Amino acid sequence: MTKALSKTYRAALIGAPAVLLLSACGGGPALPTDQGYGANPTLPAAKKQAFPVMKIAPAVGWANGQTPDAAPGFVVTALVRDLDHPRWLYVLPNGDVLIAETNAPPKPEDGKGIRGFVQKIVMGRAGATVPSANRITLVRDANNDGTPEVRTVFLANLSSPFGMALVGDTFYVADSDALLAFPYQAGQTQITTAPRKVVDLPAGPINHHWTKNVIASPDGSKLYVTVGSNSNVGENGMAAEERRAGILEIDPATGASRVFASGLRNPNGMAWQPQSGKLWTSVNERDEIGNDLVPDYMTSVQDGGFYGWPYSYYGQTVDARVKPRRPDLVARAIKPDYALGAHTASLGLTFYDASAFPARYKGGAFIGQHGSWNRKPVNGYKVTFVPFANGMPSGKPEDFLTGFLNAQGEALGRPVGVAIEKSGALLVADDVGNVIWRVTATKNTPGAKPAP
Repeated sequence: MTKALSKTYRAALIGAPAVLLLSACGGGPALPTDQGYGANPTLPAAKKQAFPVMKIAPAVGWANGQTPDAAPGFVVTALVRDLDHPRWLYVLPNGDVLIAETNAPPKPEDGKGIRGFVQKIVMGRAGATVPSANRITLVRDANNDGTPEVRTVFLANLSSPFGMALVGDTFYVADSDALLAFPYQAGQTQITTAPRKVVDLPAGPINHHWTKNVIASPDGSKLYVTVGSNSNVGENGMAAEERRAGILEIDPATGASRVFASGLRNPNGMAWQPQSGKLWTSVNERDEIGNDLVPDYMTSVQDGGFYGWPYSYYGQTVDARVKPRRPDLVARAIKPDYALGAHTASLGLTFYDASAFPARYKGGAFIGQHGSWNRKPVNGYKVTFVPFANGMPSGKPEDFLTGFLNAQGEALGRPVGVAIEKSGALLVADDVGNVIWRVTATKNTPGAKPAP
């Protein structure tokens, strides 16, 4: 380390606590969290910040016997513990559960300078900087009793894997830099065959939002892949955002691709809504303009639709930080369908299309809210349920799985991916607790059909 670099490093170390203290006090009074939810969230005036508000829930993990708190009529147990940063889930047709144990790949050009240094400290305290295990684990609970009989490494030596999809006898994995295809036979517990690269995905030395999710069209003819932005609001230049901040449509046979929807800052969860048949996605919105801006959201996705990022948010509210302005694109920006709270880091999304829960849950959305690091007070850290009717949200959000924060404001866990088990239970990946939670209805819940 050179003397000049050493001075810079020491200055950053000395300044980091002060920056954390100042940013923790910034942002002004926060609105009640419910005002950031729904079809018409409250959008206060933007407050540009030199540093974002930082309010950390230090990661401490669960004590023996501890679990989150389920909604009345439901019970939560651990399907599998002692994982390595589990973030995403996929349930195979035979009921096997696949778990992506993963974290960010090397990103040497992302988060440079004192700002980046401080944010890395914050992320470390929040449990978000552990090395990536780069594998997918399989667990099999053939009799649906909540205790798997089989646990194996399904795929290893990947590159920050995230999304998974099975089409026929081909299993797809969205790595941080490529969409891969593997041959699959029903019931197999491990894949050792070398992959076929379907197509490269936007990556590179910045790769700011690295998670790539994948979902197949109902007929299996197309694959849809989420790609997050390479910045907060385009500060790395729009050339770095090519084919990012959107959803790509890919032909799995040829690898040909096109931008299906754009202006989505960091889409993660995707699911087909059972009644409407439309594709929906959950999206993390931008930072550094206040405690309550901008609400994360979920929305149906239109082919060719533009959703505002970075030029505007929540429809046509212009982000004055972005230069040059693009009034032509702002005029096209589609207002999202449903806000999910500011800085909640709403990642997981699945619709309930089983019969084990009461009928009111049918067609509704479960959302895994990883939790804020840049809002005071904190927001998220729970699994939320939003009821749907006729293919659209039809009510207020409901807390479904809570208790991820203790009385001291520490994070016992952080929910990420959500999926519906073959028996109808809800599965939740907890990347701080290193556990997959399984939520089932109790035998006394009216209208429920609990798994055996």
